[in-house]
Amino acid sequence: MEIKQLITFVEVAESLHITRTAKKLSFAQSSVTAHIKALEAYVGTALFERLGKKIYLTDAGRTFKHYADQMIALDEEVKAKINGTGSAVAKLTVGAQESQCTYRLTPILKAFKQQYPDVELVFKPAHSHKMAREKLLEGALDFAFITDTAATGSSLVVEKLIKEDVVLVASPEHAIFKRTSLPTPADLKEETFLLAEAGCSYRDYLVKWFERADQSIFHKIEFGSIETIKQCVLTGLGIAILPKMAIEKEQSEGMLKIVQWDPPDDTIYTHIAWHKDKQLTRPLQTFIELTRHHFQSA
Repeated sequence: MEIKQLITFVEVAESLHITRTAKKLSFAQSSVTAHIKALEAYVGTALFERLGKKIYLTDAGRTFKHYADQMIALDEEVKAKINGTGSAVAKLTVGAQESQCTYRLTPILKAFKQQYPDVELVFKPAHSHKMAREKLLEGALDFAFITDTAATGSSLVVEKLIKEDVVLVASPEHAIFKRTSLPTPADLKEETFLLAEAGCSYRDYLVKWFERADQSIFHKIEFGSIETIKQCVLTGLGIAILPKMAIEKEQSEGMLKIVQWDPPDDTIYTHIAWHKDKQLTRPLQTFIELTRHHFQSA
């Protein structure tokens, strides 16, 4: 088993495309295939399966990728130590919701890049807590921000960071503000709700409120972006549930208004998480420490 074979495997595992991997690594397709076959012979089982014209990781392949990532990182760390270059890893892949990236993480990223200017930071969407957990367990993420009422996992290290304020918002002209009492799910069942993707903790919070009152949301429009939802609320298209940090500017300017309601007792928190077997390189340790410090200060 060679490092170049592991690198080839990881590239194929992430792209699920032999030709694309060969082009990226400047290999012949036959070389890519040979590297994969050599690794499969080494571990004694198939790492990929072909379904039609597409390839997919097997369960063994997903497990192997976790260790392949660690072995590649360790190889880079050894070379960095010997050569005195200091940086132990070339890239950190972080999973986060759009709201965290937009409203929270800029100071952390700035401080990190000052210490590790040569380390590449890659942010990948983690629209739901389920997605973040799966990507961490697969080894596709080094680190993730998980926003949920609770975050646990026997294979994950999870730390609670901050309680999230979640609010219902509408345009100031919306008829809901003419009410003289707090709205119930039954009162709002005919309203149009602008929702994030299924699995988003904010959406789950609202759905749970309706379900506990034996009600359902009948009229909804689903979006992949919180910013898009916010812009649609501004036009009066409907009501949305959003993290308060995302609407503070618009609220202060009178463009959006918070709907008073009686939310569920559940509390949403933002957590940080990584795989318990993850090799904590110096850059990753620094990123974790900067994150803790930023949220504690906030």
